[in-house]
Amino acid sequence: MAMNKPIWIKIAAFAAALAVVLGAFGAHGLESSLTPRSMATFNTAVHYQFLHSLALFVVVSLPDDLVNSRLRTWAAKAFLVGMIIFSGSLYLLLLTGLSWLGMITPLGGITFISGWALIFFSVKRPQ
Repeated sequence: MAMNKPIWIKIAAFAAALAVVLGAFGAHGLESSLTPRSMATFNTAVHYQFLHSLALFVVVSLPDDLVNSRLRTWAAKAFLVGMIIFSGSLYLLLLTGLSWLGMITPLGGITFISGWALIFFSVKRPQ
């Protein structure tokens, strides 16, 4: 299954731009209304979203002859789902105050780890 690289690059760019927008909003719009602990949680969400946006871009940009394309596609999906679950649950937690959302966040972390493991196993052996 061939990866649609242009679409994935756009997804990575959008996720990174959104992380920058949310980070700026947090720094300039939320700092006075959130507790220090809540602000730290918000910053964690932005940090992981931005890191994995960059990771997604790198994964998509890997040469086809270096990685198994099927595993690379699954790794990209894992990073995207991880951003949605990990960062998204933290954003929603802060927005809604629903503390049970914090129980979902580790699933996003597991999804991130799965993405990294998929990249590890996607690398082809030298010929």
